[in-house]
Amino acid sequence: MIRTRRRMGPVAATALAAAMLMLVGMLTAMTGTGGALAAGEARNAAEEAHSPQPMQAGTLWEAAQRTGRYFGTAVAANKLSDSTYVGILNREFNSVTAENEMKIDALEPQQGQFNYGNADRIVNHAIQQGMDIRGHTLAWHSQQPQWMQNMSGSALRQAMLNHVTQVATHYRGRIHSWDVVNEAFADGSSGARRDSNLQRTGNDWIEAAFRAARAADPGAKLCYNDYNTDDWSHAKTQAVYRMVQDFKSRGVPIDCVGFQAHFNSASPVPSNYHTTLQNFADLGVDVQITELDIEGSGSSQADNYRGVTQACLAVARCTGITVWGIRDSDSWRASGTPLLFDNSGGKKAAYHAVLEVLNGGQAPPTDPPTDPPTDPPGPGGCTTTYADGQQWGDRFNGQVTVSGTNNWIVTVTVNSPQQVIATWNTNASWDSSGNVMTARPNGNGNVFGFTIRHGGNWNRPSVTCRTG
Repeated sequence: MIRTRRRMGPVAATALAAAMLMLVGMLTAMTGTGGALAAGEARNAAEEAHSPQPMQAGTLWEAAQRTGRYFGTAVAANKLSDSTYVGILNREFNSVTAENEMKIDALEPQQGQFNYGNADRIVNHAIQQGMDIRGHTLAWHSQQPQWMQNMSGSALRQAMLNHVTQVATHYRGRIHSWDVVNEAFADGSSGARRDSNLQRTGNDWIEAAFRAARAADPGAKLCYNDYNTDDWSHAKTQAVYRMVQDFKSRGVPIDCVGFQAHFNSASPVPSNYHTTLQNFADLGVDVQITELDIEGSGSSQADNYRGVTQACLAVARCTGITVWGIRDSDSWRASGTPLLFDNSGGKKAAYHAVLEVLNGGQAPPTDPPTDPPTDPPGPGGCTTTYADGQQWGDRFNGQVTVSGTNNWIVTVTVNSPQQVIATWNTNASWDSSGNVMTARPNGNGNVFGFTIRHGGNWNRPSVTCRTG
């Protein structure tokens, strides 16, 4: 569920216009040039407030949502007690990525012993604020706990798959996208896989991780994530492209590719960045900018942020942007002042550039579904009633009430490219396609609900019921 913000409606706008017009009269009665000028300015403002015109979104997430995208940030659990930090987080973003708290060493410090405390803190905050959550990361050669670094071969392969399964299962139904595998390709001109302990378990280890993640959390989008893959001409970019192409051709479950997008003077935003995003999207996957930070300041930095944002908006399957931190002082590259807010939390020129581009993006569809719900009675006297819930630019809620039995099994089938991204008051499971959800009682009664990301398809899901 995503947050909503109230906008000024026609009644409020009319009241504001009336108040401004009263001010016009008061100022006109004043003597001197200043009074006349002020009256003229007030009259213009009143006319603007009274006349219908599109309103510009005032925050990053609102502006991005109008284009059907999210705008997120990396979050550190230990900064959730910082009021300035949290204030900006809650105001400006509708997606979060745990900066380090979901990495392998943080979640499984001892083999088989999982510690979800800090990660859960971030996830719970995001859910309370109606934000999406990107899971980062399930399998990576770096930030492994010591016990995993000491393993190899089949033992390491099994440990990696167990970690993927346990973590994805723990967060099942709460994650928008998982960075299933992170940084598996080498830098340079070879186009080869990175020589890591995971790679040495067999060249199919990436595929195995994706299949395990799909089995554990079929509702989440599964991404491959890497850095230095922004320039279409680079060997590393081409190697990742060939892997995704191969996976799609063989039915390996991959839904998205993440581009970290760490830019500086030595590694600038490439001129063919849009080409890179579009070519990957043409393979049938979403593309996401996952760890954006651009070193610099002033208009030069603003122009670079503007270009990256424009590139995303130009690609229909670029579904969101995540900046890697909030204030410059929160960044792992703090000396390069790479983020949208300064150390005090002030909005930088780069912030205004991004917001301007997002406000110029195309708005998502807003019309709700008009076809009536079709919830036929099931065998054994089990019946369901479907009701529409809240609706947003890119998703809507549905609620199902079950009658006739307390021992029910409800099948909810969504229409492609729809995806169930959250559920409540039910134990849910999905088939291999992720399009068919089976819901069962969880002890909280016979009313349950779900959120569907519609992908442009507003049709209600089909709902059928049978006794268990």
